[in-house]
Amino acid sequence: MIALSTGSLYTYGIARVFDLAAKAGFDGIEVVVDDRWDTRQVAYLGQLSAEFELPIVAVHNPFASQVAGWPDDQLGRLRLTVSLAQEMGAPVVVAHLPWRIHAVMGHVHAYRLRHFRLPLPVPRREPYYRFVTDGLAAMEEEMGIILAIENMPANTLLGLKINPYWFNSPPELERFAHLTLDTTHLGTWGLDPPAVYRRLGERVSHVHLSNYDGREHRSPPDGRLGLADLL
Repeated sequence: MIALSTGSLYTYGIARVFDLAAKAGFDGIEVVVDDRWDTRQVAYLGQLSAEFELPIVAVHNPFASQVAGWPDDQLGRLRLTVSLAQEMGAPVVVAHLPWRIHAVMGHVHAYRLRHFRLPLPVPRREPYYRFVTDGLAAMEEEMGIILAIENMPANTLLGLKINPYWFNSPPELERFAHLTLDTTHLGTWGLDPPAVYRRLGERVSHVHLSNYDGREHRSPPDGRLGLADLL
């Protein structure tokens, strides 16, 4: 099944995303929970799913804490996302890896607004870290949802690649029963998606398919990753 993520068209309203996905021939929808109110309205999403005959196949946990009325912590947001997916009947929740280091967030003005994340070399283990190491299987069994951990991209600082996440390499990802394989994130590490899939394929429940050309999330034909071989 090939689904369109609402995050791919994050500047559009959710109804328009469903409409475009149906016209383009997609088989389903991945809903990314974000600051658009409609991404969290179960009844409305169900109405759109029925109207456009597109099942919601996955719900993506929020990227950050700026979601009105949602918890600030990673574990709290994940619990709410799982409940949302259960109400929608979506079988998969895309979950992120825990942060490994602290970071200072901010922005600068230089002709236009630029956001930045400055990693600080201070290891940390939060409740979400302990949940990811010990609690995933229990939540999956209790809620009847697949929690598919997503591999994350490299950050760069002064030209050096920084890994701000725990367990963010193919060998470490083998600890998880279910994975979301993000191809552009592999590209930021110089990894070949077909080679990683050959290693982790039996654990892959969900794929984020986009290319990489030095910039993340390019359309599949526009980049240097071996996506045709992966497919």
